[in-house]
Amino acid sequence: MYMRKLVIAASAFLSLSAAALAETPDLGRPATPEEITLWDISIGPEGAGLPPGSGTPQQGELVYAAKCLPCHGEKGAGKPNDQLVGGLGTLTGDQNPVKTVGSFWPYATTLFDYVRRAMPFDAPKSLSNDEVYAVCAYILQLNGVIEPSAVMSSQTLARVQMPNHDGFVPFSLRQ
Repeated sequence: MYMRKLVIAASAFLSLSAAALAETPDLGRPATPEEITLWDISIGPEGAGLPPGSGTPQQGELVYAAKCLPCHGEKGAGKPNDQLVGGLGTLTGDQNPVKTVGSFWPYATTLFDYVRRAMPFDAPKSLSNDEVYAVCAYILQLNGVIEPSAVMSSQTLARVQMPNHDGFVPFSLRQ
């Protein structure tokens, strides 16, 4: 008798579960093409899609001081959030690796993409293209990747050779 009640209860539970799973929560709606365009801002390693604009390390230092310093510290030293500068030569050997923009990231365009999309933390996508180029120039210059007189733009950023450029194996579906 007990087994029969257990089987009936289990069957009822499965029937109700299947009905519940068939229903959708009906949350949200499909994004419009215009909404997708606002977020379709990815920049690949080769720089395709970089917008117009430019910036220098000197301009970037001002933007950094106003919008980045509270999270990334003086001159990108870190604290409370990620360290952006330093760590060159720490990815190999016995020491702990220090993964920063200068020591780890393979492409300067990745820096632009990330800063434009996600920074500052409390106001993502709020920087102008010129401010993003300038902050990138400042961080790259602090890491010794570009000269203090360099101007970063859609034409120059993709040509920047990062110290760890060869530290990554390109993904390929071909064998």
